[in-house]
Amino acid sequence: MFEDFINACQNFVRNKTRTFLSLLGVIIGVASVIVITSIGKSSTKEIQDTFGSQGLDLVSVSTGFMRRKRDAITLNFDEKFRSDMFEALPNVKKIWYTNSLSATLSYGDTSVSSNCTAVEDGYLEMCGLELDYGNYFTVTDSVKGLQKVILGSEIAAGLFPSGEAVGKHILLYTSSTPFGFEVVGVLKEQNSGMESSTTGIYIPRGFYEKKITPNPYASTVMIQATSPAYTTKLVDLADDYCTKVSGTEYSVSVTSMQSLIEQASSITNTLSLMLSGIAAISLLVGGIGIMNIMIVTVTERRQEIGIRKALGASPAAIRRQFLVESASITLLGGILGIILGIAISFAIEFVRSQSFVINYTSCVVSFFFSVFVGIFFGFNPASRAAKLDPVKALADE
Repeated sequence: MFEDFINACQNFVRNKTRTFLSLLGVIIGVASVIVITSIGKSSTKEIQDTFGSQGLDLVSVSTGFMRRKRDAITLNFDEKFRSDMFEALPNVKKIWYTNSLSATLSYGDTSVSSNCTAVEDGYLEMCGLELDYGNYFTVTDSVKGLQKVILGSEIAAGLFPSGEAVGKHILLYTSSTPFGFEVVGVLKEQNSGMESSTTGIYIPRGFYEKKITPNPYASTVMIQATSPAYTTKLVDLADDYCTKVSGTEYSVSVTSMQSLIEQASSITNTLSLMLSGIAAISLLVGGIGIMNIMIVTVTERRQEIGIRKALGASPAAIRRQFLVESASITLLGGILGIILGIAISFAIEFVRSQSFVINYTSCVVSFFFSVFVGIFFGFNPASRAAKLDPVKALADE
């Protein structure tokens, strides 16, 4: 077989143009599959990097679009609801309450507007939000409802372009009511999952309950799973629980960062698979081209085949010779296609300024598929060569 491979390489050198045309379809097919799958995998990684690794164990429950029913029960996110849900749902580590509102911050002549979130002590640490400097909220801040605020990095830079923000006093406007707050911390810019480390404004939930909206109800329930592995299942369980308690569907909207990432990755993988299938068609087209060229090659080399058979070569040896030659073409095409595909993928990711991820599985699958195409489409010409009558072959020449 090694001798057949050497002979095949020599034939490729003698027929450069024909060999190049045979390789072209295989190269394009393999390269296309690798480019598509690598871009898909890189896009998936970019989605994961954008959301970050924090918050993957969190499930968010907020008021949904309730279908009107007479016996429908309005869900109130109070302490009873929290304790009941904690007892009803499995694999729950803790349940956090938050409230959101639009706010405008003012310091001197500078004002910035953003979403403000009233949180419980420990919530920011749980979300993985790190402080650039300053301190987190304490239990005392929440219980007493102290007027303290932690700012996202961009908010702090906008209000205090000259430097230190901690210790400064600012005005926070909700609707038309101003409240004085002391800045106690500034967040470090990072990919932080469900909360913003750049444009976020965070105040103690105790203050929100006492001064801004005097009621104990939360607008959003954040369920922390014991592990990110349970998050997706917990989304369905929380939705079912709220439907059961309220007596109606769509009483709440339940989402999680993990499920969003999984959905986005699933869509990306499906598109990559579909496009890879389309790209793989060019491999089949290339295989048909190889079969046609191999038929021509068999016709041109009838004398060689006749001489080999006259000297005692078996039909199996003749068949193997041409199968090796056909497989060698696609083997070489597969290698060149992998190199070209990786090079194109690198170039695309460089232009897009996106992290590059090589899909090694597609490289291996494309390589072996290309070799299979060569053997499959080369079998018919090889069988024709094996069946040639040496007397007729030499007589025709």
